[in-house]
Amino acid sequence: MKWILKYSSIIAMLLLLAACSGDDSVDIDEEKPTIDINYDDGFPQACSVLERGETYNFRALVTDNKALASYSIDIHHNFDHHTHDDQAGECDLEEVKESVNPFIYIENFDIETGLTTYEINVSVTIPNDIDNGDYHCSYSVTDETGWQARTSVDIKITE
Repeated sequence: MKWILKYSSIIAMLLLLAACSGDDSVDIDEEKPTIDINYDDGFPQACSVLERGETYNFRALVTDNKALASYSIDIHHNFDHHTHDDQAGECDLEEVKESVNPFIYIENFDIETGLTTYEINVSVTIPNDIDNGDYHCSYSVTDETGWQARTSVDIKITE
């Protein structure tokens, strides 16, 4: 009986050792994706003026070292002059005001599996009945391991 217990313990230890791998070749993704709107077709650029009733193609180039998963576009009012951490450039802002009927656009989109580069191209119509004024356009992209990047710019919506 002692013999069976002794050899069972040795076999269990050997199985545990065999299950442990010394292979450290697991490729861990430690890079966030990137978002670029500063190219010829990128839109909107900082301080762009958009008109109510018009349709615009919101475009950004997103890349990742492994694989992209999804992105979102968020357009919201900036009537209180808040900022976002990564915002580039400063635009002339109107006076602080209360919103009555602000434009809010928030949409999430999936990216085809396995792509490392993708151009966002989303058509958005600015409604005729929304408040004019200062807005933010924010892009967010997530890679398939969960890393996320964001960027936003000031825009203005006029009549």
